[in-house]
Amino acid sequence: MDGAVKQSVAQAENPGSTFERLGLGVGLRNSHFDHILKAWPEVDWFEAISENFMDSGGRPRWVLDQIKERYPIVLHGVSMSIGSTDPLDRAYLAKLKALADDVKARWVSDHLCWTGIMGLNSHDLLPLMLTEEALTHVAARVRIVQDVLERPLVLENPSSYVQFQQSTISEPDFLRALCDQTGCKLLLDVNNVYVTCFNAGTSTDDYMKAFPFEHVVQMHLAGHQHCGTHIVDTHDGPVCDEVWQLFRAAWQKTGGASPLLEWDGDVPEFDRVHAEVLRARAYIDGIDPVEAVATRSRTSAATSTPVDFMVPNVMGDSRMQTL
Repeated sequence: MDGAVKQSVAQAENPGSTFERLGLGVGLRNSHFDHILKAWPEVDWFEAISENFMDSGGRPRWVLDQIKERYPIVLHGVSMSIGSTDPLDRAYLAKLKALADDVKARWVSDHLCWTGIMGLNSHDLLPLMLTEEALTHVAARVRIVQDVLERPLVLENPSSYVQFQQSTISEPDFLRALCDQTGCKLLLDVNNVYVTCFNAGTSTDDYMKAFPFEHVVQMHLAGHQHCGTHIVDTHDGPVCDEVWQLFRAAWQKTGGASPLLEWDGDVPEFDRVHAEVLRARAYIDGIDPVEAVATRSRTSAATSTPVDFMVPNVMGDSRMQTL
């Protein structure tokens, strides 16, 4: 068997060993289950919150099993606590691997953060002190996780509201070193970049110039609540213009990472959520989305064909759901 065939077989047996371009994805939310099963919408892929399905059976898991037969699935976790000083939860990792294998997850992601200590889970994504000591600590834990999962781990830059004076490494440099040392990959959340930089009073341009785009396999888009003096990462509305502009610049540098929209609070009907992520097509093509709609409308009027592009009305983190 030649090398190309061996690689194809390995990829078929373990989809999480490769990072394909999936297109535009939507975060899977239980309020949309009925619509998805009835309409089978033209979505490229879904991202499921790992913890919502690891311990659940019954209808939620049955729904995910139906969806996995028609769409690629990516798992996104909020409880791995890769930066904690507590021992890694081996039972959690075993259940995560079993779920990833069962749904043929394209990859498994979580956050560069810690979520608790002494066995207590805060259900918050808490920031790390970014030092050489922390880098060594997190890298060792990433290697263990990857050995258990038998696939590279994908880590997301979190939104943060404080920074540590003791930090000696910037977040982009920390993530680059972590990838270089462990082979893990990155999920770039451009909304989190905007939130973190605003709250810290730092430059998004400087952050993006330093970011290791060569390791990015996925991107997140989401809305937030701007409170004047600070921003809260709420995921309860559409993506703001400033975040879209960050996305436009960043996506080109990733070489085609897979974008996904998160909408976790005040979740509207599915078509509204899907329409929001479809706006990414215009930004990927380098076109102003408002002008794109106007151009298509003029063209459709001249040719008497239906308009097939919709711009949603602009309206306006807790990820765990009760299923």
